[in-house]
Amino acid sequence: MRAIVKRRSALSLLLVLAIGAAAPAQDGKRRQMRAGAATSNITPPLGSLIVGNWDSPPATYVHDELHARVLVLDDGDTRVAIVVSDNLGIPRNVCDAAKRIVNEKTGLPVTHMLMAATHTHSAASARSGDYTEDGLNEYQRFLATRIADGVLRAIANLEPAQIGWGVGREPSQVFNRRWRMKPNSPELRNPFGGIDLVRMNPPVGHPDLIEPAGPTDPEIHFISVRSPSGRHIALLANYSLHYVGGVPRGHISADYFGVFAERIAELLKAEKQDPPFVGILSNGTSGNINNINFRGDDPPRKWKPYEKMHAVANQVAAEVLRAMQTVQYHDFVSLGIAQTEIPMGIRVPSEADLKWANSVLSRPPGAPSTHVREAIYAQRTLDMRKLPNQIPLILQALRIGDVGIAAIPAETFVDIGLEIRKRSPFKQTFTISLANGSYGYLPTVEQHKLGGYETWRGTNLLEVEAAPKIIDALIHLLQSLQAGKSPQ
Repeated sequence: MRAIVKRRSALSLLLVLAIGAAAPAQDGKRRQMRAGAATSNITPPLGSLIVGNWDSPPATYVHDELHARVLVLDDGDTRVAIVVSDNLGIPRNVCDAAKRIVNEKTGLPVTHMLMAATHTHSAASARSGDYTEDGLNEYQRFLATRIADGVLRAIANLEPAQIGWGVGREPSQVFNRRWRMKPNSPELRNPFGGIDLVRMNPPVGHPDLIEPAGPTDPEIHFISVRSPSGRHIALLANYSLHYVGGVPRGHISADYFGVFAERIAELLKAEKQDPPFVGILSNGTSGNINNINFRGDDPPRKWKPYEKMHAVANQVAAEVLRAMQTVQYHDFVSLGIAQTEIPMGIRVPSEADLKWANSVLSRPPGAPSTHVREAIYAQRTLDMRKLPNQIPLILQALRIGDVGIAAIPAETFVDIGLEIRKRSPFKQTFTISLANGSYGYLPTVEQHKLGGYETWRGTNLLEVEAAPKIIDALIHLLQSLQAGKSPQ
C-alpha cells in the first residue's frame, strides 16, 4: 500500500490518502478483487429510549432487529470497510471506538473505515457526549463492539469478487420538505420569537404554500459485488430520502432501510446463502427531503403501520434491480480512500441567547408562549453552553473504480450532494450522510438565510459557513483520489 501524507495550508488540513495500484500485476498474472460482507445485530434492550421525535418513549416492542451492515473491499494494495448501521445518528466517539477495536485486531488503518448511520427514527439513542471524547455509556460500548464484530466477520469472509456499479431513478418518493409560504403566515413562526421565510413539513395542501425552497435528488446509486461465479455477495445503495416512518409508539424498527436490505435479497434470489448476502441502503443527502407530497390535491392516504415503508423500499429495490441489468462487472478495480479533518465552528449561544432561554424557562406553568416548541429550544440553548467553540470535523472520500463516494458527519441538505456530484472528477459520485459522526443538520449558507427547523440553534450545530468549507475539502479529497488513478 502506498501511503501519502501532505498538508494543505489553505484549509489547515491533514490529508491521509491511500490508492490501489494498476490492474496488471508485475508477474503478469491478472489481479483479482476480494470482498467480504457481514451483519451484526445492534438491537438495544427493551426499555431503551427511542429518539427521533419530540419525546423519547421507552422501547416496548422490537418489530424488526437493528443491524450494522458491513462491506469490506480489498484490491491487494488497499483495503476499505464500509459500515451502515440502523441508528438515528452515531457520534464520532462511538465510531472511533469501533475503529480502534478493528485496528487493534487486524491492523486495518482507522482511516480506511467509513461508519455511517441510516437515520431510522425508531432506534435507541447512541448519543451521550456527542461532541467530545467523553466516556461511552453502556449502549455505546455495545454498539462500538458489535460494529467492530461486523467488520471482523466481513474480513473473515473475504473471497475473490467482481464489482460493478450503476444508477437508477425513483423520483416519486422524494419531495423537498422546506416550503416558502405567504409572508406573515402563522406557519412561519419560530421558537425564538421570529418569523422564518420557510416552513419544514407544512400542513399538506395549506393555502399559504408557495413553492418548495430547494431541489430533490431522485437518483439511486449502487455498487454491486458478486463472486466470479455470479453469486451475489453484497449490494451498497444510496438514496436521498430522510426516512419513512409509520412506526407505532414504542416500537424499534430499522425503517425502510431494513426493508430494502431484505427486499433486494429476495429480488436477487440471495436470501439463503452461506456466507449470507448483505443488502445495504445508506442515507444520501436527505436533510431537507422526505416523501410527502405537500401539494397533494387529494386527501393524504391513510397508511397502516409499516405499510408505507414497505411500499417505498419495494419501489427502490425494484428500480435497483432494473438498473442492475446493464451493469458491467470487473474482476479488478483500484480502491482509494482519503480522510481529513478541518476545524469547524460550533454555534455556541451568546449571552443574549442564554438570557432569552432563561427567561422562557423561568415562566410559571401555563404562561402564554409564542411557539409550541419554545421551551424545548430554550433548554437546548442552555445545553449548548457546554459545547466547545470549535471541533475537528472528520471528512472522507472513497474511490471504487470510477465511483467517488463522499462522507459527511451530518444530515446533509440535498443541494450539497448535488453540488459535490457536479464538481466531482468521477463519472459517478454519491454522498453518504451521518458518516463517522453526527453533528446535526448541514444546510447551505443560502438555506440558513431562509430559516426553518433545520437552521434553528439546537437542531443545527455547525457554523453557518460550514457547507462551502466541507464541499471544498471533499472535492479536494476526490480530486486527490482521481489523480492517483492508474490506467486499467
